[in-house]
Amino acid sequence: MTVTEATPLAAAKAGGSMRPSAIAVYAVLTAGVLAVALLATTVGAAGIPLPRLAAALGLNIAGADPAMLARDELVLWSIRIPRIAIAGMIGGLLALSGAIMQGLFRNPLADPALVGVSSGGAFAAASAIVISDSAWGASLRFMQLELLPIAAFAGSLLTTTILYKIASREGRTSVAIFLLAGLAIAAIANAGIGLLVFVADDRQLRDITFWLLGSLSGATWPKAGMVAPVALLAVMAIPLIARGLDVLVLGEAEAFHTGVDVERLKKISIVLISAMTGVAVSICGVVGFVGIVVPHLLRIVIGPGHRLLLPASVFLGAILLILADTIARVLAAPAEVPIGILTAAIGAPFFLFILLRQRKLIAS
Repeated sequence: MTVTEATPLAAAKAGGSMRPSAIAVYAVLTAGVLAVALLATTVGAAGIPLPRLAAALGLNIAGADPAMLARDELVLWSIRIPRIAIAGMIGGLLALSGAIMQGLFRNPLADPALVGVSSGGAFAAASAIVISDSAWGASLRFMQLELLPIAAFAGSLLTTTILYKIASREGRTSVAIFLLAGLAIAAIANAGIGLLVFVADDRQLRDITFWLLGSLSGATWPKAGMVAPVALLAVMAIPLIARGLDVLVLGEAEAFHTGVDVERLKKISIVLISAMTGVAVSICGVVGFVGIVVPHLLRIVIGPGHRLLLPASVFLGAILLILADTIARVLAAPAEVPIGILTAAIGAPFFLFILLRQRKLIAS
C-alpha cells in the first residue's frame, strides 16, 4: 500500500476546517519567516549588526556614523533585501510546485527538479542565452531580461505536459513510469545542456554554469519584480485547486463524480507548475529537492489536506531557501557556495529516507 492509497479520505477531510494545530503551525511559520529574514539581513561578507540595522532601516539614526550609515543602507536596500525577497518567493514557489505536483500525480516522490521539469526549464533558458548572444539571435537582445523567464516557462511547460502524457493512462498514473519518464526527460535535457556547453564561448559558459549550480548572487529589484506577479498568481490560485487535489487522491473518475472538473484542474495545475518552476529557474538556476522536502515535513504536522498544505508549503519553502542562501553566503565568505549544492545535500538524504519508508509501507 502506498502513502497516497492509505489516506484518501483523510486528505479529503483535512482541508475542510482550520484545526488548532494548523493555526499554531501557521503562527510558527510566520515567525520563522521573520526570524530567518532578520538573520539574513545581519550576516554576510558585509555584516550589519542589529544596532546598525535599525539605523539603516531609518528606525534610529541618532549618533550613527554617516559613512557607515551610507554603506549599510547601500548593502541593505540594493543587495540584501532584494535577495531575501527573491529567495523567499522562489523558495515558496518551488515548495508549492512540489506540493501541487505530488497531488496532481498522486505520487509522494514528485518534484519538479527530480523528474526533469527544472532541467527542461534550464535547457530552454540556456538555449536562450546562447541564441540571443549569437549573430542570428541579435534581434532578441533587446528583450533578454524577459526572454529568460519566457524560455524557462516554455521549457518547463513542455516538460510537464510530456511527463503527464507519458505517466497517465485511463485516468491512472503509474509511479514507476512517472519516475522513469522523469529520469529520461532529465537526461535528454541535460544532454542538450551539455551540447550547449560544448558550443558556448567563455562568457556563455559561465552563464550556463550558473543555471546548473543555482545561485541568488544576481538578485536585483527588477528580478524581484519579475517573480512577484507569478508568486501572486500562484497564491491566488490555491483556493481554486485545493479541494480538487484533495478529491483527486481518490482517483480521476471518483473526483469527476464529486463535481470536480478534472481536466480544468489538470490544466491549471500544469500551467502553475510550469510558471513557478520556469521563473525560479530563470532567476536562480536549478535548485533541487525543495519541492519534495517541504510538503513531506508539513504532512507530518498538519496532514495531507491541500487547503492547509499548499499555503503552509509557501511559508516553509521561503524559510528553507532564505536559510540556505544565508548559509551559502557565510559558509565560504567572501565567496559563495552555490545554493543548489546545499539544497541537494539536505534533500538527497531526505529523499532516500522517503524511499525507504515507502518500501516498508509496501512490504507491510
